[in-house]
Amino acid sequence: MNATVFDDIVCDLGEGPLWHPQLGQLFWFDINAMRLYTRDGDATRHWQFDTPVSAAGWIDDETLIVASATALLRFDLTTGTSEVITPLEQDTPETRSNDGRADPWGGFWIGTMGRRGQRGAGSIYRYYKGELRQLVWDVTCPNAICFSPDGAFAYYADTAMARIWRQRLDDVDGWPDGDPVVYLDLSSHGLNPDGAVVDAGGNMWVAQWGAYRVAAYAPDGRFITAVPFPAAHISCPAFGGSDLATLFTTSATKGLSAIEHAAQPQAGKTFVTRVSARGQREHRVQL
Repeated sequence: MNATVFDDIVCDLGEGPLWHPQLGQLFWFDINAMRLYTRDGDATRHWQFDTPVSAAGWIDDETLIVASATALLRFDLTTGTSEVITPLEQDTPETRSNDGRADPWGGFWIGTMGRRGQRGAGSIYRYYKGELRQLVWDVTCPNAICFSPDGAFAYYADTAMARIWRQRLDDVDGWPDGDPVVYLDLSSHGLNPDGAVVDAGGNMWVAQWGAYRVAAYAPDGRFITAVPFPAAHISCPAFGGSDLATLFTTSATKGLSAIEHAAQPQAGKTFVTRVSARGQREHRVQL
């Protein structure tokens, strides 16, 4: 499981990798550069936005839902144009979007956080069939939004608390059912859970900010393995490739000193490696 560089673009805050299952193509973001990237063959393309963008889901072969600092957008990959689906904390200029993912019903979950990391400034929302509902509040750094393959559970983290929660979902429409419980508490290990994805076997693969790795945990929270990467700030994984057994990960240079960056010349790049697990196909967003 030796990681290699998938793309040489250096991101200040790489995030939100999405493998589009119909296009067979990876998309990812640099939040601070306000850009969406993709690889089209051997070429890297990007689209520039006028506000931070952080996460996406696929609607069809030509359209993504993109989370910006102020709205959920319907983004046309052909024309590069956007239209607002629904505002997202547009009257709260001190926040922006962060981690997000589509659930098995086609709902899109998205977290927000303070632009300066203000404690408790963020929330987690779900957009489903025209309704945007706040699900969790008083979050500092929402991450690890992902879903069990049977659709029974959602997961989410607050990186600042080093905890990941598991939330049971209603089997009819996917809205939360009951109270969340702690799935992983990594605070005693000094590990910071960032973005995460659940494989087809129900195991969570979570990026651990500052730890040079993505770690896998069983549904009962048992540690399985860790995949090393040549950058400390690994931010989010995604399964892709024709067999969904390729693990892509974004990374960041944000927070690195000049000395630390020199010691990690590949920091901020997007990486790829083969793993023994197979991922879930990303769910299509239902507007």
